[in-house]
Amino acid sequence: MIVNPEIDRYLNSLLPRRDEVLADMEAAAAQHIVPIVGPAVGRLLAQLVMITRARRIFELGSAIGYSTIWLARAAGPGSEIHYTDYSEENARLARRYFERAGVASEVQVHVGEALAMLGRTPGEFDLIFNDVDKEMYPAVLEAVPPRLKRGGLLVTDNTLWSERVLDPPDATSRAVVEFNRRLYESSQFYTTLLPLRDGVTVSLKL
Repeated sequence: MIVNPEIDRYLNSLLPRRDEVLADMEAAAAQHIVPIVGPAVGRLLAQLVMITRARRIFELGSAIGYSTIWLARAAGPGSEIHYTDYSEENARLARRYFERAGVASEVQVHVGEALAMLGRTPGEFDLIFNDVDKEMYPAVLEAVPPRLKRGGLLVTDNTLWSERVLDPPDATSRAVVEFNRRLYESSQFYTTLLPLRDGVTVSLKL
């Protein structure tokens, strides 16, 4: 556990009850072992959107759309949220959840490789949320900076990678370590890694 289990339980006990849609998604993710960010990180994403007033958001890796809903609700009506996932089945489920959550009109669904979808979508973004396959994290640092406005945020999940960053046992872990190092060294970003859940990194585009 990255955070003391008792502290983790305490943090989760503070979280307000989620609505039926998010609660159903959390239950489905647990049952079918689908990776989602969970409510603590979901609230952080929503808060960052509210603080920055982000309206145009791109997600790199969205699974069943749990984080997408947090982002879209925080951005509000008329915003533009881009969902991406390899899986047609995930995208089908996500569309159903978007309808139930009342955010379908704000979300554009892309099925395919996330960075390729970003490359095909023109314009700058206020916030990019990075949750692609971890071995692709270094490639994110090549693709994202030109697509993020000055003052925009790159937010990245799993940057502590179940503690494997301490002694990386494989190429995937080493990719996360490289990503973290390069972000902190980058003159393009001001970065803070938060030890929330599995690590969330918030990087401000300078």
